[in-house]
Amino acid sequence: MRLRRSCLLLSVLLVSVLWLSRETEPTVVAAQPKAEPTFQGEGIAFLKKHCTTCHSGAKAKADFSLDKFTDDASLLKDRKAWLRVLDVLKAREMPPESKPQPAVAEVEAFTKLVGDIFEKHDRNAKPDPGRVTMRRLNRNEYNNTIRDLVGVDFNPAEDFPSDDVGYGFDNIGDVLTLPPVLLERYLAAAESIMAQAITPIPPKPTVRGVGTQFTEPAGPKVPMKNNYRVVTANKDGTPVDTGPIFTRYKVPSDGVYNAQTTVYIETTSTKPVKVALLAACEKTAKGVATDEEADKISGAAAKSLRPFIILKTVEVKARTEKARESIRVEIPADIGLDKLAVALVKTDEGEPLPTMYVQYMSLEGPLDSRPTSHRKLLACDPKATQAEQSRAVLERFASRAYRRPATKDEVDRLVKLADSVIAKGEKWDAGMQFAMTAVLCSPKFLFRVELDDRPDSAEPHTIDEYQLASRLSYFLWASMPDDELTALAAKKQLTAQLDAQVKRMLRDPKAKALTEHFVMQWLQLQPLRNARPDPTKFPAFNEQLRVAMTKETKLFFEEIVREDRSILNIIDADFTYLNAPLARHYGITDTAGNYVGQDAKTKKPGGQPIRDENFVRVNLAGSGRGGVLTQSSVLTVTSNPGRTSPVKRGRWVLEQLLGTPPPPPPPNVPELEKDGKPVSAGTLRQQMEAHRKNPACANCHAKMDGLGFGLENFDAVGAFRTKDGELPIDSSGELPGKVKFNGPTELKQILLGKKDLFAKCLTEKLMTYALGRGLEYYDRRAIDQITAALAKNDYKLSALVTELVKSEPFRCRRGKNQ
Repeated sequence: MRLRRSCLLLSVLLVSVLWLSRETEPTVVAAQPKAEPTFQGEGIAFLKKHCTTCHSGAKAKADFSLDKFTDDASLLKDRKAWLRVLDVLKAREMPPESKPQPAVAEVEAFTKLVGDIFEKHDRNAKPDPGRVTMRRLNRNEYNNTIRDLVGVDFNPAEDFPSDDVGYGFDNIGDVLTLPPVLLERYLAAAESIMAQAITPIPPKPTVRGVGTQFTEPAGPKVPMKNNYRVVTANKDGTPVDTGPIFTRYKVPSDGVYNAQTTVYIETTSTKPVKVALLAACEKTAKGVATDEEADKISGAAAKSLRPFIILKTVEVKARTEKARESIRVEIPADIGLDKLAVALVKTDEGEPLPTMYVQYMSLEGPLDSRPTSHRKLLACDPKATQAEQSRAVLERFASRAYRRPATKDEVDRLVKLADSVIAKGEKWDAGMQFAMTAVLCSPKFLFRVELDDRPDSAEPHTIDEYQLASRLSYFLWASMPDDELTALAAKKQLTAQLDAQVKRMLRDPKAKALTEHFVMQWLQLQPLRNARPDPTKFPAFNEQLRVAMTKETKLFFEEIVREDRSILNIIDADFTYLNAPLARHYGITDTAGNYVGQDAKTKKPGGQPIRDENFVRVNLAGSGRGGVLTQSSVLTVTSNPGRTSPVKRGRWVLEQLLGTPPPPPPPNVPELEKDGKPVSAGTLRQQMEAHRKNPACANCHAKMDGLGFGLENFDAVGAFRTKDGELPIDSSGELPGKVKFNGPTELKQILLGKKDLFAKCLTEKLMTYALGRGLEYYDRRAIDQITAALAKNDYKLSALVTELVKSEPFRCRRGKNQ
């Protein structure tokens, strides 16, 4: 009975199990995702294992204790210290060699963990455009601003102390100090500038005279009689020997001049003989003679003078030298005067033909001998009272100098200064000159002052339109805003028109300042001025070649700016600019880029010989050259005096093009040379490979040397070569990740593959220059936005500049207590 009951219970249990198994799906326990590493966990564990033995407690080494760093927030409070920690870990400077070393994977994991903490914070943090230190104009900005403000184009800052450099540029507010000697130079410069710009007692007009024996057309037998040039007409009205006669003048075109000549006529006719004074000028000048009017002028040379203005036609009655007549006429301004000529007017048909005797020709002027700058600076309503004139002139000047509207109090003080001079008996012009000198000594002119119109705002806010105009003009032109920028700022329309204004400004000739001041500093080409390659090894290098090297790079970048090319042309391009000395240095024979010794079958057609000092555009397609890496300027400054330097060249690429500078070299690294001689035999490459066997050097040199070896076909002054001494050049290289290449062309393709890294690097460099400050972690968001927009716009330079000037760091300022 008991057995049957047990079997029944077992059967029920089995049925229940089967039913449950049929009705219920099997439960599957999902694999738990691996927990993300945290600073509290893996981060602190790394520190305890490798760092806190030395860096903890009250007696921590280097006074740097890690005890306080327990979570993400503690790292963010001392970001600067942690960036240094990451640097020394990546450079394997810590832990010390005497301590157990973490595996490469451990270091990479820890540095990534800390980097991710900063990255996450930056992406979600409240926007912070930063704050720019109020900074003075540097030397270049001072010169350019004086040129555009006053109209005096010289170098008044020539004897100013050199500007300090920060973050690679000389316009960084934090390092532009104001030594006492500079204050003295500012005063002296202001007085010198205004002395040239305004002349209260103008000099007498200059008279430029010439005897007619020196006039043109010239020839071996110029017909003369008693110091008079003889112009004789034949029966068809054309001269037998000369005529019209003329002399050339190169004078400022904005002045009014008096022209004068002395003549008399010999003729058997009883009718008057007419003589004309002509001014050869620009085609667009007002009053240019028509074909019908020009046809009345006698002489075959008349055609070569066109276009000309007939200034005056006079009936000359004098028939003897004693009775000679002077003809005087006023030449209007802005005609582009090139030549002054005297001509006979054709006589009526059948009349006897006259002979004209011309003794002298002269040009007096400009009649208003004040400098152009004087007339422009003091231009005012002649009907206004002197007080009204003073206020109008000084308000206009001060507003332009301060890059914003001058206040009533500021103008009142300047007017008082001017009146104090006038009250002493000086001329009104002298009073204006004195007040303007004071403006040039004002901190409001010497410094780029950005007063906050919302000083109590806790939130970031935009700078005003005048400040934006100033930032824009000093960024692209290294000078003050022009009238168009100022007018837009006054109407509060500049922000809305930034795109159009950037394109206009980049097309302006003043945009050369971007090449002159940004590019030359970014590429670190200033040392080329003092480079001294070994003359025994590089006898072709001379001052002429040095200047040409710099000029090539400037013209190359000016085209990129002017034509709005892709910034990727900086890495590789199919053009450059060469003159004859630099073309010979490169072994290039013509503008098609054909080279010395090239097989005739492979030569590109259409090339013109490069013959003189003038630079011409040269096609480099398929030549191996192209882009800054193969320009002699870069190759020379990244070499040693006696040899190339793969390390310097590789480091230059990492720092200036990729923005990934290597750490400083460890101490006690053995030299490649001693007393100017190699320590070991073989090619430079072989010496470098031996050098890299040192474990302290291997890691960084793996990055730098590979890049530098790719440029070994270019010697220390940028000439192409195939041998290093007697040994063949090996220009192959290998980069981390087993990326291999051979020669500069393949190297440039690898760098183009890193275009996003290059775009980010250039953006950071350009933003540093534009803002006048070093970049901080809170600028990361703007940099990422700019580089993303740049990629969408084919990497055009204008896109980079436009996105930069529209970014928060450029257009905004930090809030109070931020």
